[in-house]
Amino acid sequence: MFNFKIIGADCSNGMKILKNIYKVEREFEIPISIEKVNSKEKEKYGIKVIPTLILEGQVISSGNVITDRELKNIIKEKLEA
Repeated sequence: MFNFKIIGADCSNGMKILKNIYKVEREFEIPISIEKVNSKEKEKYGIKVIPTLILEGQVISSGNVITDRELKNIIKEKLEA
């Protein structure tokens, strides 16, 4: 299972990231856990810009909308490791 956190999931770009994660989840048919963190809590995580996407405790995208293609490549790398 892949554990994602989206900080700023309540903003429009956070929602786009969420949509891309769901698209990748359907394509790979793997279980994904998504925790949506309100943008007001970004200081708690030491994040300066939103949206920020965290996978397994590692920041993989910050301040931009990661595409589904980029997500696929990251997940493929994790599955092959």
